[in-house]
Amino acid sequence: MKARSLPPTVLRWFLQLLIGGILFASAVGKALDLPGFVEVLRTYQTFPGFTLLPLAVLVISVELVLGAWVLSGWRLKTAALAAAVLNAGYGAWMTISLLRGLELSNCGCFGVFFPLPLSWYSPLEDVVLVALCWTLHRLSRYAPGRTAAS
Repeated sequence: MKARSLPPTVLRWFLQLLIGGILFASAVGKALDLPGFVEVLRTYQTFPGFTLLPLAVLVISVELVLGAWVLSGWRLKTAALAAAVLNAGYGAWMTISLLRGLELSNCGCFGVFFPLPLSWYSPLEDVVLVALCWTLHRLSRYAPGRTAAS
């Protein structure tokens, strides 16, 4: 009996929901306690204190917009690529922080409501997300409304 694989449109739809949902949930988790997220950013010891609130608002805004963009499916190829770049940036920042020897009780990925310590699994999770985003990028040709020429 021949094994059957998921049709590309089903896999694309699943990845779209997964990636968009993670981005959206991450932004909401951070937005629900903005001062707490600012404090998480402070623990990374990367940016001057006066920049932390605007940076927190920027991160939340980018994640909200990007999550909604991926979920909408509009220009999905570009949205998936933008999500891959964002997660690669997060992974690089966490890797540098780990190499600096920082020991953080909360990586800040989902704000303060689902605190996960910064560990070597943290950037590895972002590598997986980048791979999923790249897969979605490749499957975007199966998005509704696309033709073979577009």
